[in-house]
Formats: sequence, C-alpha cells, structure tokens
Amino acid sequence: MNTQHGLFHWNELMTRDLKRTKEFYGATLGWTFEGMPMPEGTYWVASADGAPAGGIFEMTGPAFQNVPEHWLAYVSVDNVDTRVATALKNGASAIRMPFDIPDVGRIAILHAPGGAAIGLITPAAR
Repeated sequence: MNTQHGLFHWNELMTRDLKRTKEFYGATLGWTFEGMPMPEGTYWVASADGAPAGGIFEMTGPAFQNVPEHWLAYVSVDNVDTRVATALKNGASAIRMPFDIPDVGRIAILHAPGGAAIGLITPAAR
C-alpha cells in the first residue's frame, strides 16, 4: 500500500457473488481472505503470500441496485476534505463524501468529470 500523495494506494472489488469471487481469485491468483466485520457487512481483505493485495465487498441491498460489479481504485492524498472540495470545484461529483474508517483512514468516493469512479484516501497514521 502506497501512502505517497497522488499514487494509487488500494484496490477493492465490489461484487454481487462473494462465493464465486473468492473461489475465482483464490484459484487464479492464490489469494487467501480474511473477513473484517463492518456496519454495512463483512469486508474481505485478500492477501497474496501474506501481503494485502486488495479488498472485496459484496454489494447487497437497494443502495447497490443499479451498480455493476467493478474494481475501485483509491489514490492516497494529503487531505481528503481539501482534495474533495477541489475536485468538486473542478467538475467531479460525490458518490460518498468524506468519512472515517478506524485504523484505515479518511475516505471519499467521487465521479470524475468523465464519469469514472475514483476513491481518495488519507491513510490513518501507522
């Protein structure tokens, strides 16, 4: 995981079929999975040879009704709130305004002006 401002930090897969997804990536890449309980459901950290490789979240419920399965990349930034304000002034729209995940960091998810989804994260101090 890269914490340098402006570089990709983390990738997560938003899926509809958790069992199939874990079977596919486990068999194809040798990933193992560890669940982390979250208010919205279990977040799965995928690991390759013991090193974190990415996250997996199962999309359930009406909030995800029209959302296709996708990978979401997060870019590390120096200050999520400041960068979101700048992004909104430059044509982005918010999918999720900044929020905190304990021991992970402060996160926001945006649509860039062309429509691509991007996550921004200011990682928690380690």
